[in-house]
Amino acid sequence: MAPTVDEVLAGKYPAKAHARKVAAYLREQGLQTDGVIYLESQKTKLQEDNDTDQPFRQRRYFFYLSGCLLPDSLLTYHISSDKLTLYIPPLDPESVIWSGLPVSPEEALEAYDVDQVLVTTEINPALAHLGTQVGKDGTVFSIQGQISDETSLVPFPKTDVKAVKTAIEECRVVKDAYEVALIRKANDVTAKAHIAVYKAAKTATNERELAAAFIGTCIAHGCPQMAYPPIVASGTSSATLHYVHNDQSLYDPATKDRKLNLLLDAAGEYRTYAADVTRSVPLSGTFSPESRSIYDLVLQMQLESLAMIKEGVLWEDVHTTAHRVAIKGLLKLGILKGSEEELLQKRVSVAFFPHGLGHYLGMDTHDTGGHANYEDKDSMFKALRVRGTLPAGSVITVEPGVYFCRFIIQPYLDSPELSQYINKDVLEKYWSVGGVRIEDNIHVTKDGYENLTTAPKSLDEIELLANGS
Repeated sequence: MAPTVDEVLAGKYPAKAHARKVAAYLREQGLQTDGVIYLESQKTKLQEDNDTDQPFRQRRYFFYLSGCLLPDSLLTYHISSDKLTLYIPPLDPESVIWSGLPVSPEEALEAYDVDQVLVTTEINPALAHLGTQVGKDGTVFSIQGQISDETSLVPFPKTDVKAVKTAIEECRVVKDAYEVALIRKANDVTAKAHIAVYKAAKTATNERELAAAFIGTCIAHGCPQMAYPPIVASGTSSATLHYVHNDQSLYDPATKDRKLNLLLDAAGEYRTYAADVTRSVPLSGTFSPESRSIYDLVLQMQLESLAMIKEGVLWEDVHTTAHRVAIKGLLKLGILKGSEEELLQKRVSVAFFPHGLGHYLGMDTHDTGGHANYEDKDSMFKALRVRGTLPAGSVITVEPGVYFCRFIIQPYLDSPELSQYINKDVLEKYWSVGGVRIEDNIHVTKDGYENLTTAPKSLDEIELLANGS
């Protein structure tokens, strides 16, 4: 019987395995001598004009090789001896009065997957010793801009401030079982928070109430940090991809009628690992006929995209499939005119689906290793955050959408060439829908995928919850 998420997470974050993985990557890229990886955690910083600490967010490169969420910490990994050492701040009697006792080296050794724990005041003698161990051709690997002035890397013959950053970014793409469990946990909490919003949507009067319901539920279930600022977009604001206001009335100011839909793109973060989930909800409890038809279309886009996912699939092909499904659906609704192939070649569907199908997910919401090409001249591909084939073990979002954004669509309507493909009379009925996006977090496997997202997404489930059931 497979272990549960909580059983997996009861163990230590696999920092040592990650250090070995990074070292192996460096060797594959040409490292033939010995070396030491030196990384620093995020520093404690005070808010400007205030004596209170800024909200703390651990550096992801440091966390990947330590599993440590303590600020002002350091690590070294000696490649040839396979020794991972964590350095934590020493006890400061003055701070104990205000903040209590810090983590001790003994407690840190018990908590983290490292070989040794020292205090940060010992770092320069430790680096001097490691400098003698690596030999005359040895290298210290660190990250540009993340080396404190008081740290001395002089004992090492060579310093490389680029290679290890790239190595960690590439290694982070393929997740181990512990990392997948962290993302699954973030998704489970996120699902609870989404459901809280669906249930509150019918009686709420302002986006603020729904944002508060989401954030409060995440905090209550162990995700005090959001993976990204929540998008709580009502009415036509849902056609804005990264809407940020979250403070508008759920009633149309002109007509005083309740807006049609809410687009909720929001997720919690669990021990630095993110979920990223989007759903669309009817504010009245029931989708309008136009909203229902677009929701059905976007769900079909997602389902046909998911059916393709497995190790080695070309992400551009999956993205193209989503566009083909969008074109078929918009033709059926009468919004588009012409042949499917011609509409694809003219990139008319980009007017309604202007973003990429998804991105890698991990410690960052838009995680590393995607090799995007934002200079691509092809409008259908330039927004893709991931290019190339998907490896087994990667986690990627699949988030198709259809949007009725006047700013994006108007240039197509104004174009003598492209306007012939859009039926303006039919389009007029859909502006109030705003935008619909459905987003899940997908773990790629050798023969298929696992969907890590548990938030409800069938149209009937959404409506049932939006009616308070």
